[in-house]
Amino acid sequence: MISLNPGDISGKEMYKLMAGAIVPRPIAFVTTSSTVNGIVNAAPFSFFNAVSTDPPLISLSIDRRKGNRMKDTARNAIENGELVVHIGTEEIIRDINETAALLPAARSELELTGLNTTESTKVSVPGIREAKVRFECLLDQHHEIKNDDGLTVLDFLLARIICVHIDQEVYDPDKGYVCTETLKPVARLAGTDYALIREVFSLNKAE
Repeated sequence: MISLNPGDISGKEMYKLMAGAIVPRPIAFVTTSSTVNGIVNAAPFSFFNAVSTDPPLISLSIDRRKGNRMKDTARNAIENGELVVHIGTEEIIRDINETAALLPAARSELELTGLNTTESTKVSVPGIREAKVRFECLLDQHHEIKNDDGLTVLDFLLARIICVHIDQEVYDPDKGYVCTETLKPVARLAGTDYALIREVFSLNKAE
């Protein structure tokens, strides 16, 4: 067993360690709108998860660019107070990957894809028509996370779900269940690796 002190390794090494060990991670595909020009920004994030069901909250960790510059997604969500979070799935994962490109704020990453927008119900930010699950959200909380030198290194967002859109093929309204086999979510691993869910098994909870 190897024991490592985070203070003794670089931030890049720590990222690689955590990104490789804390797997699989769900992929949030997030759309936001610029308050300046209305451009729709789209980007994937895998430091993402469910936080609470009452209230319905999800979390996003968005690291900052060099020079302590906030990414478009974080800036737009903070300024606009709105975002739409989609679940990354097999059918659209290659398009989602294209949106990770670094583009000027005046350009939409959706230009690099074959994806189409659709009007949201309760927020002004459009969603992605091809996504099987999308959560319309309002920004609930924003926290600046600082490193040991006091430099803000990421923006931690808590988003409150105010409307859910889900494809009828993946949802059983009678049981309230989402069918994983039909949803076909994609998980993030380390480096350039992803994972598909091909085998599902059940275990009864301990009593």
